[in-house]
Amino acid sequence: MGSRLNPCIAFDGNAREAMEFYREVFGGELELGTVGDFGSTDAPDADKVMHAVLVTPDGYTLMGWDAPARVPLHPGNNVAVFLGGDDAGIRDHFEKLAVGGTVTLPLEKQVWGDEAGSLVDRFGITWMVNITRPHS
Repeated sequence: MGSRLNPCIAFDGNAREAMEFYREVFGGELELGTVGDFGSTDAPDADKVMHAVLVTPDGYTLMGWDAPARVPLHPGNNVAVFLGGDDAGIRDHFEKLAVGGTVTLPLEKQVWGDEAGSLVDRFGITWMVNITRPHS
């Protein structure tokens, strides 16, 4: 797989509507997974989008999600750079990006089986990192 770098947009509860709109605009295949789909079926936000990916015929990849209440969301800070893949170097990128910045989610194994983390670098840019692990 290698790795990829693309935008990831945080939404205030309307990620499904927005991602479906972008699919209408750009075409392509849209994958949506809710909080409930990832095992938290009894959570109050079980119907919220936890992970959405739109891959377009032009080769664009756009990701989105519904930010939980604990994540401050203001216009202008709701786009993050997503870095994901199975490259061993991604962990090193995460560590280097964190220098002088703030780790908001330590890079560790998540409920979907991959290692993921997030940070705000020293320039105020939000990064979301996912290291794909083989799933059985």
